[in-house]
Amino acid sequence: MEVLSASLQIANPDAYAGPGEAARGAALEPELAAVLPRQPRSVRDTGLEPRFVTALVIKTMHAGGKTALSVLTGRLRLSISVVREVLQSLVVEQQVEVAWCGGTDIDVHYQLTAFGQRAAAEYLAESRYIGPAPVTLDAWRAQVQAQSLRQPDALRVAPAELQAALADDGLEPGVRELIGAALHSNRPLMLYGPSGSGKTSLARKLARLRQEPVAVPYAVLVNHEIVQLHDPALHRTPLQARALEDRRSCDARWALCRRPLVHTGAELARDMLELRIDAASGVLRAPPHLLANNGLLIIDDLGRQRMPAAEAMHRLLGALESGTDHVSVPGGASHALPFDVALVLATSLAPEAVLDESCLRRIGYRIPVGPLSDSAYRALLRRQCLLRGIDADEAAIDYLINELHRRTRRPLLAAWPHELLGRIADFAGFAGHAPRFDVDSVARAWSSLFGSGAAPEPGNLGDVR
Repeated sequence: MEVLSASLQIANPDAYAGPGEAARGAALEPELAAVLPRQPRSVRDTGLEPRFVTALVIKTMHAGGKTALSVLTGRLRLSISVVREVLQSLVVEQQVEVAWCGGTDIDVHYQLTAFGQRAAAEYLAESRYIGPAPVTLDAWRAQVQAQSLRQPDALRVAPAELQAALADDGLEPGVRELIGAALHSNRPLMLYGPSGSGKTSLARKLARLRQEPVAVPYAVLVNHEIVQLHDPALHRTPLQARALEDRRSCDARWALCRRPLVHTGAELARDMLELRIDAASGVLRAPPHLLANNGLLIIDDLGRQRMPAAEAMHRLLGALESGTDHVSVPGGASHALPFDVALVLATSLAPEAVLDESCLRRIGYRIPVGPLSDSAYRALLRRQCLLRGIDADEAAIDYLINELHRRTRRPLLAAWPHELLGRIADFAGFAGHAPRFDVDSVARAWSSLFGSGAAPEPGNLGDVR
């Protein structure tokens, strides 16, 4: 797998921030702080071996030269008491010395001695990782379980919330009820229907319904190997949580984030489901489906992946049911890591053509997403015109539906209004005038989308204009 951003689509975090969110930050601080584990006060409290923490401190000082105590705690995300405990031992062993003292016992700079430099070389030969101290695998596993949406006391999506989130999609009430039941069950769901019916945008909107904060570790120690987990592009910090960064009661090795949304499609291959070695740091990076822990994982274009769909689904569904996925290191061992996501599948193929019956039975809900009704299509078109600041001419809407869609037998799919309005804006921008949703503009956009012979001549439409 290449760089994560090349393989995944990231949701826009600003779409989740409601008005006044920052103003509510102070009131929410205690509630948010409760999500994070307590800060370790000693090396023993970290769950890590003393030698491991010592190696991190020495490697960090080797990279930074003369280093302030506050800088060390910030880079390692460990408390002052933990770092000072390590430094005191290193001073006694003459591997570290005090380089400068300020007016307080916190305002101290340290540097490595010659013995410390030699120790740094040895530690770097073992591992080049320099960064936040990892948490233990047991701690991560327990946190994932505690934050699972499958917990009996986990929040459930209310009908009013679902109605508000999907109000602009033009879905039939029966389809919306199916989605609500699927979300309530916390079982995997599959959206299927023709390309352009809005399955992908619908799947991504479901992430907005589950935005309570969760704790995500920056890194995890797995059988003496460091696995990096936190990705700032996926694990977005809520606005009201930023004031917690300096809270000394919380374990800073964990980031407070919104439940992540990970979206992968036809590029999914076998090696993307395994750990990979980062060439720069020499440490392991978690695969995308594990980065989605406690969030939403969308597998789009199911049936068009670079690995058989049945193989991918049996792997993911089995891991979801057991709560553990066995992921491999390239050329190395396999590790059992926690796996807990809300799984949404989307395909333009018939479900029976993609997966066998045994696999389909393990998918909780199969929900068809098809063409919109006439009224829903008109409403969607008007909303998108409003968003673009374009006046929606009713005669042009009639022309689009009655003359273009119906005469060419093209279904009223949710993708077309956005695509047509984009092309109308393109033509208008090139011509140097404001876009207009009139019959001529619609005909031009339609012809550019489906071919020059796809639209009847507007001039032959009589009183439609």
